[in-house]
Amino acid sequence: MTVRVGLIVNPIAGMGGKVGLKGTDGEATLDKARALGAEPLANTRAEAALAAASWQRGTLELLTFAGDMGETTATKAGLEPTVIGNSRAGASDAGDTAAAARAMLERDVGLILFAGGDGTARDIFQVIGQEVPVLGIPTGVKMHSAVFATGPASAGRLAAEYLRGGTAGIGLADAEIMDIDEEEQRRNRLSAKLFGYARVPFERRALQYAKAASHVSGQAKLDALGRDTAAGMEQDVLYIIGPGSTTQRLLQHLGLEGSLLGVDVVLNGKAVVRDASEADLLQALDGHEARIISGVIGGQGFLFGRGNQQISAGVIRRVGVDNLMVVAAVEKLIALPTNRLLVDTGDSDLDADLSGFMRVHTGPGETMMLAVAAA
Repeated sequence: MTVRVGLIVNPIAGMGGKVGLKGTDGEATLDKARALGAEPLANTRAEAALAAASWQRGTLELLTFAGDMGETTATKAGLEPTVIGNSRAGASDAGDTAAAARAMLERDVGLILFAGGDGTARDIFQVIGQEVPVLGIPTGVKMHSAVFATGPASAGRLAAEYLRGGTAGIGLADAEIMDIDEEEQRRNRLSAKLFGYARVPFERRALQYAKAASHVSGQAKLDALGRDTAAGMEQDVLYIIGPGSTTQRLLQHLGLEGSLLGVDVVLNGKAVVRDASEADLLQALDGHEARIISGVIGGQGFLFGRGNQQISAGVIRRVGVDNLMVVAAVEKLIALPTNRLLVDTGDSDLDADLSGFMRVHTGPGETMMLAVAAA
């Protein structure tokens, strides 16, 4: 039996991450990302997903759009896609994503596998609703939605398992489609909106969960932890402070204004870079011993690879995996659906090095040991 699968790649998704733009919505932002040296990564991650899928030859008809919207990726993965459309002007946009989703809906595909972020998920959902199951290959910067696999390989394996079917096959579940206003995010204001619920193949450990807000309880401990950490910062050591309200407490105790949704760099009690890009971090690291202080994304458990792509594999390797400090509220850790932290740096060797168990600081003198796994 032949199954039809749709593949949609948003080739610009995630380009704003490493250069600190927190997304690539809008032509002006995309132009700025390119000017800052951003490179496409969606097709590479989509290819990794297809490679992990282990499609049974002769059982799959892959439908996609021409060029970088899917054809290129599928061909590199050794598949022979059926091209059903083309982007209107070479460089695809939200309208092309919607057109591809509509064409796949009309051709009765069994699943739409897409590479992108929350904006791509929203554009597809507005066309198909719950009529076709979807599964996201995480490629964007934000990815607050629950329609994404934890990583490219997980997406490929889950898609193949679902499409194989059978009595013990993967079922479907409702998953939130969320998106945030990027312009508000760039002003350090988080404005999230629920657009609806898509149908996704469900396997608990293969899917990421929707981002969850922090709880109020335990905030006094985090405040004290921020104070103690600030007091214990070493002279002439560079500190890379990841995004989030937990890490911002540290900056507040230093009397510094941080970028809530960006990455800041501190040296000898002073902010030397605010809202840094990957390039900024690599430049700042020259000649300095360094530490990285990172929070955890609530509800998902991501440590690296979601919302903090500026702290790239290259940056982490320069700092050293032994020089990481993770901070989070106990309540946030207990609420994690899979009881583990996840890493998706884009470097499988580094993800393996980070895997195992990691000590998470939850208050002054208090820690929890959590498993860390590659997404």
